Amino acid sequence: MKAKELIQETMPVSEPPLPKADLPKPEELKPAEKQPQAQQLILGVLLGIVFGFLLQKGGVAKYHILIGALLLEDFTVAKVILSAIVVGMVGVLAMHRFGWIQLQIKPTRYAANILGGLLFGVGFGLIAYCPGTGAAAIGQGNFDAIFGVLGLIAGSYIYAEASGFLERTINKWGDRGKITLADLVHVRQTVFALVFIPLLVIALIMLERATTR
Repeated sequence: MKAKELIQETMPVSEPPLPKADLPKPEELKPAEKQPQAQQLILGVLLGIVFGFLLQKGGVAKYHILIGALLLEDFTVAKVILSAIVVGMVGVLAMHRFGWIQLQIKPTRYAANILGGLLFGVGFGLIAYCPGTGAAAIGQGNFDAIFGVLGLIAGSYIYAEASGFLERTINKWGDRGKITLADLVHVRQTVFALVFIPLLVIALIMLERATTR
């Protein structure tokens, strides 16, 4: 008995489990999670409609205008892009300054950016539509853009399937991380915008005067 009692005394006494915190059940989190997702989807649809409407009204969903841009005969697309950059830069930086949004900067990867740009350029040259203008073209009745949208869907699927391979190879070649033009010249974003935006406006005015018929 003494040996048994000695063993029992030397054995560690297991402590009772600590009470679990009152965590919300998974089903209780679903409504809170679904609400912002639904808001994002609705906001995305509304902004997409506005974006498509502006593309169509700007004329950049028309085949002959897009072909003219590629042949350097029509500068409507360049004017729209410059205007969008100016308005977007002012709006995004202002909303970021007020804390309404967070900047989501994509990483700069030289190999991926160059190869992706070349692939995009070849597709743009063959069909004369990019993803946004192709969708807007279908909306206005240009059914030749359907092939471009089908190619976009197929390309997105192939990219998703090859994303693991790309992440291990091409995405590592020349990866500079999340940098901006302001980072390259070592100035604050506000200072860069105050210099860059007027230059874009001047370029837009000069382009408008040079191409006005």
